[in-house]
Amino acid sequence: MSAPHITPSFPSRLPHVGTTIFTVMSALAAKHQAINLGQGFPDFPCDRELISTVNEAMLNNHNQYPPMIGVADLRHGIGQKIQKLYGHHYDPESEITVTAGGTQGILTTILACVSPGDEVVIIEPAYDSYRPSIELAGGKTIAVALEAVRDANGQVTTYNIPWDALAKAIHSKTRLLIINTPHNPTGMVWQKEDLDRLADLLKNTSTLIVSDEVYEHMVFDGAKHHSVASHPALAARSFLISSFGKTYHVTGWKVGYVAAPASMTAEFRKVHQFNVFAVNTPMQYGLASYLSEASHYLNLPAFYQAKRDFFRAGLEKTQFKMLPTPGTYFQCVDYSALGIPEAKLPEAEFCKWLTTEVGVAAIPVSAFYEQATESGVIRFCFAKQEQTLASALQRLQTL
Repeated sequence: MSAPHITPSFPSRLPHVGTTIFTVMSALAAKHQAINLGQGFPDFPCDRELISTVNEAMLNNHNQYPPMIGVADLRHGIGQKIQKLYGHHYDPESEITVTAGGTQGILTTILACVSPGDEVVIIEPAYDSYRPSIELAGGKTIAVALEAVRDANGQVTTYNIPWDALAKAIHSKTRLLIINTPHNPTGMVWQKEDLDRLADLLKNTSTLIVSDEVYEHMVFDGAKHHSVASHPALAARSFLISSFGKTYHVTGWKVGYVAAPASMTAEFRKVHQFNVFAVNTPMQYGLASYLSEASHYLNLPAFYQAKRDFFRAGLEKTQFKMLPTPGTYFQCVDYSALGIPEAKLPEAEFCKWLTTEVGVAAIPVSAFYEQATESGVIRFCFAKQEQTLASALQRLQTL
């Protein structure tokens, strides 16, 4: 009898990474038939016109490899949009690259810029792909935390940018600083004076910026998104990352883009071509056609503000304390004042209880830190149909 075949073992490149909290909570929601306000994706369809543009591209035989840097019409459309909104011109040929979503853009940027031993500063709570991407590049993550502002009862009311900690964290070994505005998970939005202060902080350094702006079209109450592209000193050292998945309600398409100065883009593309090489061809043609109508993204703030306001009005009838939500499609709440024993649970345990016993899934904000930082704050996603939100609110109002 032959000996059994043995699968060789090998050292993990990400030994501390397991299944993400988003996957865990979505699976738990499905198992218990809970309403999933955890993972950030819409439960409503995208515009049928967008589907038609992609279908037309397929029928017109746009089904083979596109250019590595992206379909020309789409890159030109991206450049025109950025110019119109933020006043900065990126050359579509040498400074704009279409990516397989924002997350691939982030990973490729980090792999292109970071060498073993380089330091990358992130601001926690932070999107969960940042740190593993840095580790894969051999870099060292330096995390500074947003400053949680608390009221007299100890409940979190808002978050501030940790300027003093940022200043101490940035030095000669700092290769990259990753910023995210509008911010996931807190919903905070950087202001023009914040960009001015950041430019002043970095002016005598060689630090590059990764600016994650995938929620750029979800800024509310008449405010505007302040992109690094709108600030010449920052644009000169930044990789600007955005996502069509977030903008057009098609998160499963995984199409985004990275815009950066030509010399930086050249290095980015060296890695991009051996990472994904190119991105889904008919989707690019369809998006290029759809992007030409500006109302498709200019109407987005009002669209999501209506959902935010509906959800917040329902939360007013609960004991959750709402944090401000000037941007994104996430609403954070402090649950520590709920008059139930479960309000004493750590965030992850509270979210599991909320999913299994109340029937509404949320995400603990502590999951956005490397070392779980408990603040009694959880995140709901309101990118849902009104009926879905109403059903979730009905359950939450029983607490």
